This record gives sequence, C-alpha cells and structure tokens, in this order.
Amino acid sequence: MSQILSFTGVDDNALAASLYGEHGPPVLLFHGGGQTRHSWEETALRLAKSGFRAIAVDQRGHGDSIWIESGDYSYPAFAADLLAVTHSVAKRFGQAPILVGASLGGLSGLIASGMADKDPFAALVLVDITPKPDPKGVQRILEFMGAHLEEGFGSLEEAGDAVAAYLPQRKRPGDLKGLEKNLRKHEDGRYRWHWDPAFMRERMFSDEDEAGLIAAARSVKAPVLLVRGLASELVGAEQVRIFQTMVPHARFVDVADAGHMVAGDKNTIFADAVIDFITSLSWGV
Repeated sequence: MSQILSFTGVDDNALAASLYGEHGPPVLLFHGGGQTRHSWEETALRLAKSGFRAIAVDQRGHGDSIWIESGDYSYPAFAADLLAVTHSVAKRFGQAPILVGASLGGLSGLIASGMADKDPFAALVLVDITPKPDPKGVQRILEFMGAHLEEGFGSLEEAGDAVAAYLPQRKRPGDLKGLEKNLRKHEDGRYRWHWDPAFMRERMFSDEDEAGLIAAARSVKAPVLLVRGLASELVGAEQVRIFQTMVPHARFVDVADAGHMVAGDKNTIFADAVIDFITSLSWGV
C-alpha cells in the first residue's frame, strides 16, 4: 500500500507522489517522459520490503501533477522541480535521498546535480540514459509518443495494440488496467496519454543541452549506477564507454532481454540491481 503525498515545484506547481514504506533511507523515483509515477509501482514495493522509503513522483505535466500554464517543459525546469522535491524530502526524513531516474528522470538528476552547489543526492541511479544517447533511438521514442498525440485511442485495447507494436519484446498483459493509469478518458470518449501535449514541444537535445549534461555528469561525486537494457535503442556499448569516461567511478549493470523501459521489461532483475547497489553503500541499511 502507498500513501499519497504532494510536493511543490519551482513554479509553485503541485507535484503528486506516492510513498511506499515507513522506514529507512528515502529513495526518489522519477519516471521517463510520457510515463507516470505508477510505472514504478513494482520497484517501489520491492524497495519498501527491503527497508527503504520509496517516493514515486509524477513530474510536471504528467500523471496527477498539474500542467504548466506557461508550457515550460525544458530540461532545466524538470531539474529545478527535482531539486525542490529533494530539499523537501531531505528536510522531512533527515537525509539526502537516493535518486533513481529513468530517461527524463535521469537527465533531470544530472542537470540538478550540475545546478546544485554540492551533490544533492546520496547516490544516483541512471536508468537507460546518458548525456549522449543514440539520436536514432531518441527519434523512435518521440515518433511513438507523437503518433496518437491528438486523436488518442478509441479503447484501451487499441492503446494496448500500439504499445505492443512498439514493445514487441514485452509480453502483452491480459489485464489492461495498468495501462489505464497512463491514459485519460476525455469527454469525446477517447483515451489520450496522461501528460500535457505541450511537453512534446521541447524534446530534442540542443548542443547547449548536451554540453550542460556532460559538464553536470563530470561534476558528480556521489556514487553512481548506470543501468542499461541490453536491447536499448538509446544506450549502446559506445554510449556506456563515453559515460564511463565522464564518470569514472560509476558502476554499470546490463539487464538482458530489456529495452529502454528497463523496469517495465524486467522489473525483478532491475529492482534487485538497484537494491544491491544502494545497500552496498556505507550508509545503506
């Protein structure tokens, strides 16, 4: 079971969150673009059972967090929200949180690290993302996200068909209620993704974005784990090699039979890798 929390972002924007676990070091779970905090549910439950407080957050414009009236969905805005949440969590639980960031969540973590005077996180887990992802993989993801942006889907089954075509390696669930958490049913009866369409306006990396991410990565002193889906379209062997030159102290784990959505594809293996990493640290449980 989880407890509903609310945080305030840098623009005084409400950010919805769920807390799993009553004791132990806090672990922030920040999802990828186009996802919601519910994508972390299985991971959060495993973290809670292992003695951690897992806090899954809906990023700005996603899930139950409010849509930003100005349409500011830039990478620095996501990172500033993350810093605001991190400060609130540290104040509430008396210690800096561990961040587990998938894709956009990981980029937010790197940028937040670069924005802060010192490492804001006790440790940082990057899930299938580096400062220099494969541009072809980025394009494929953006094409999927934009394919049904306006018209949506006539039913959950139709949405399930689209996801299955995009993720052929993942077994299609018989019950689509989990998918429903990522969709909103509108007045016209059609289902659309549970995030602000304005989010798609600022999704391509600029040279400035990349340079900032590289500088931020090189500044991280906290323990770092990079988790890659072995079948990832974003992070290949070359991206891992480059990242390890930026962050020489980073550890690395491959998850077999998983693509970019590592936690969704192979959650047990993924969660065990994260738990092994954070429990190995000197301040772990």
